[in-house]
Amino acid sequence: MFKFLNKKECPQRSPKTWTKKSVPNVQIEKTEKEVKVLDLTNDIIVHKKIDGTEFLQFRKLLEFPNVKHCYTLRKNHINVQIKGQDKTDLIDSYKKIAKALEIDYHNIIKPHQTHTDRVEIVNRPEEVWDEVDGMITNQRNIFLCTTSADCTSLFFYDDKKKVVGDVHSGWKGTLQQIGKKAVEKMKKEFDCHPEDIICCIGPCIQKCHFEVEEDVMKLFEKEFTYTGRIQEIIERGRKVEEKQKYNIDTTLINKLILQEAGLVPENIMDSGICTVCHSDLFHSYRVDKEQSGRNGAFIGMIL
Repeated sequence: MFKFLNKKECPQRSPKTWTKKSVPNVQIEKTEKEVKVLDLTNDIIVHKKIDGTEFLQFRKLLEFPNVKHCYTLRKNHINVQIKGQDKTDLIDSYKKIAKALEIDYHNIIKPHQTHTDRVEIVNRPEEVWDEVDGMITNQRNIFLCTTSADCTSLFFYDDKKKVVGDVHSGWKGTLQQIGKKAVEKMKKEFDCHPEDIICCIGPCIQKCHFEVEEDVMKLFEKEFTYTGRIQEIIERGRKVEEKQKYNIDTTLINKLILQEAGLVPENIMDSGICTVCHSDLFHSYRVDKEQSGRNGAFIGMIL
């Protein structure tokens, strides 16, 4: 039923083999800040360093000067994990990111995430959201933030309706199709047309490292067999102490359900980066366990 995953090397594309775009093709705001374009840069993303703070941005979203966004790296002590971290260090991380993006860190709003399929509309930066894993807004100067350490971050933008969304889609959220539900909410609340919506998929655990046992595999098999792509989604992997392991492609799942929701393939941008393969650059729960920090996915509009 499933393909076997027996490759000795990680099947993910290495950033070192991707074609780098030249700096002139990147829209960088005219500023006195020192801006460097670094080695993760590829056809989809730009790896920047501004005043010592490193982050990724999507080329597609950089086409819109009213949109501010980034996906953070663990370098320079950037960690947006609330649990177990000194509040001063946490605020310092947010301040560094806000400074690099030229936004007010007081206008950043982050929900308490609990791997739900709940997506809410944000109208004011002082709002508090509990057990929420997705946010949408059409308000200016509100900057949405979700956090992750291997889970999938989905950045949404509709330029015609001027609506942004930020979704944390862990494996449980992916099973519940939270990305699709975010699109449905954008349609219902803001009359967005799916063909106008852009979705950028941030770095996350890729199929090469999302290894599960039969109980979790069965959940994905049951939920996504209807796609007709189950052999690509699930591959039989190695055996550990006589237990069969399986590798799941949650990125492919998110692409499929976003297309089901009406997004056109050319508007779905995948960073293609595995947070486990590059745990030196990104916080990864699979690698660091309970000591893991969190990467931040930020998006908002200024105009």
